[in-house]
Amino acid sequence: MRFNPKARLDTGRVQDAGRSGGGGMGGGGMRLPIPGGTKSGGGIVGLILVLLIFVISQCSGVDITGGGGPISTSGSAFDTTRVAGDSDRYANCQTGADANEDVDCARIAVENSLYDYWSDNLPAQSGTPFQAAAMVTFSGAVNTGCGQATSQVGPFYCPADATIYLDTTFFDDVLEQQLGGPDGGFVEPYVLAHEYGHHIQNLLGTMGQVRTQQGPLSDAVRLELQADCYAGMWARAATSTEDAAGNTLFAQLSEEDVQQAIEAAEAVGDDRIQQKTQGQVTKESWTHGSAAQRVAWFRVGFNEGSLEACDTFSASTL
Repeated sequence: MRFNPKARLDTGRVQDAGRSGGGGMGGGGMRLPIPGGTKSGGGIVGLILVLLIFVISQCSGVDITGGGGPISTSGSAFDTTRVAGDSDRYANCQTGADANEDVDCARIAVENSLYDYWSDNLPAQSGTPFQAAAMVTFSGAVNTGCGQATSQVGPFYCPADATIYLDTTFFDDVLEQQLGGPDGGFVEPYVLAHEYGHHIQNLLGTMGQVRTQQGPLSDAVRLELQADCYAGMWARAATSTEDAAGNTLFAQLSEEDVQQAIEAAEAVGDDRIQQKTQGQVTKESWTHGSAAQRVAWFRVGFNEGSLEACDTFSASTL
């Protein structure tokens, strides 16, 4: 994965909240029951459960996490005053050359690419107006529109404030060390693209279709597999995304990069996680889909490149 050194980066939609202590979802206040816990006190299993609770609460109107209502499609969805302790983590991220040398700047470049892709393709393919998602990185804990979250949650999207939250230690501490996932440059872009896929679902109103929350054919699984499919759509077109001046953002996206995304999708399949955390696979409790399903739908998005092809809710088989 290489970025165009001449591309200009826009840091306006990405913030770093710095390090914050406290409990929130993982400590004091509301503590979530984490089934089959891991040594880190929740890890990826916490990610699955918390994201599911976010989706259910925001779609059903039941405020079980302390957050607000669904996203408004008018005005700015991101109130920067909500994130205390904003750091200068991304101040030096100005060009694609910076992104090639610094993982933080690479994150900015990926966000810029996702923004460019979906600002064009969402209206073109669906007629739905595009509204940008915000992105917040943090360490320890962070206040969100869905309540306070800790590092144990992992990357997630909060519908209430249209923001992707990410503790970047997730990739080494959980995905690689606990789940045996890949360690590579395109792993984080896949995860960010998946979470941005949830934002697209939010804009399209797809989250309102979630009625059943568990099982291999449940609406929750269909929602997650669709987000994987949307990630594949972006990956297919990543090398054609541009900055505001018309410079391409990605200079190169190799087959190895795509393979890293596929391996990451496999690592976070429900069956893989259950086997590692509880020693057996229980399909009835699936919320995100199996490793094979996640890879298959990423490939659908990558090969087909259309919202219509990613309609997991109409699919008879997953």
